[in-house]
Amino acid sequence: MRRRRSLVRTGVALATCLTALACSGGGSGRGSGGDAAGTSPSTTGAPAEDVVYPGAEWDHAGAAEMGFDQARLDAIASQAEQSGSNCLLASRKGRIVGEWYWQGTDATSSQEVFSATKSYASTLVGIAQDEGKLDIDDPASDYITAWQCTGSQDVTIANLLSNDSGRQWDQAIDYGQLPFASDMDALAVGLTQTSDPGTTWAYNNAAIQTLDVVLKQATGEDTATFAADKLLGPIGMDHSRMTTDRAGNTRLFMGLQSTCEDMARFGYLFLRDGSWDGTQVVPADWVTAATGAPSQPINDAYGYLWWLNQRGTVLSPIGATTMDQTGGGEDTQLAEGAPEDMYFALGLGGQIIAVDPGSETVVVRLAPFRAPAGAPAFDPAAAASVVTDAYLGESSSSP
Repeated sequence: MRRRRSLVRTGVALATCLTALACSGGGSGRGSGGDAAGTSPSTTGAPAEDVVYPGAEWDHAGAAEMGFDQARLDAIASQAEQSGSNCLLASRKGRIVGEWYWQGTDATSSQEVFSATKSYASTLVGIAQDEGKLDIDDPASDYITAWQCTGSQDVTIANLLSNDSGRQWDQAIDYGQLPFASDMDALAVGLTQTSDPGTTWAYNNAAIQTLDVVLKQATGEDTATFAADKLLGPIGMDHSRMTTDRAGNTRLFMGLQSTCEDMARFGYLFLRDGSWDGTQVVPADWVTAATGAPSQPINDAYGYLWWLNQRGTVLSPIGATTMDQTGGGEDTQLAEGAPEDMYFALGLGGQIIAVDPGSETVVVRLAPFRAPAGAPAFDPAAAASVVTDAYLGESSSSP
């Protein structure tokens, strides 16, 4: 049914272009296979009695009870404090094993999480696809009519999710203009196409912002409302909200206001393959598609707006890179030595959600976007150290 909708939309777009005598052929879009329909909930291998979900409040458990070395956790927390963090949270199997707050914050303190918002944007697309409202193999121009009959007409939604759309990118636009634009959608849609889709990887804030147009057209409602109804509300993210620009557009490349505990809920939703206490909030297949493997062949550390820890080529978010420029043969990781199936939502200033399926652990760190002068960094590897250094293993725990 989704494919039929895609063909109909494509046919309408083609007819529009032919009528206008403006079709130029464009580049060829890179499809991303797979039906993202959700199935039965998965518990990531955990016995049913071990799987709990936070209600209005989280369950807490002792570090040793859940297999962690308390002294090592405290040392990681000290590192987080020295780096200027606002909070650090470590949870396993749905129970908080360690939670620290600084800078006058507490469990209800909400803040901007910057590009960690992107992982939420990806999830909204996955939900919309499951509802039959779009298909990520669709050309984005089916929904962004201004791109029809232009060089961007073959950019797919999957390209936007993978950061290989080939849309115009530079630091001045992404970090100097876009965050302050009164109409972010208009600015992002109005940029040009600089390379064929699928040929260049760039951490493209403006391209990601155009997903707001896609979602609004596909769902028929404001994206922030869709997010509250379909994602934030169902998992109890009561202290979180998507924000808008002055024109009322939902900001999707950044803009989520959230807390340490609410971000941990989102990480735990993905750890449980999109299931939340008996309800399939996100399709399980979407969780796999977004976080299970690179979504394109240029950056092995990137899925659908999630960062991955798989070995291979790890590209910087500051730059545009083609396949030829990677050189090939790289053998690095985002968090060296951490499990390869670990994945991250990351934002400016060291906003982090780290999810480790193997140990069923979620780690969250939030901070101001600018660290104090001279403060040591707290990066994905530091968050992963909760698993690599402080977790002693299942045999040491008795949940």
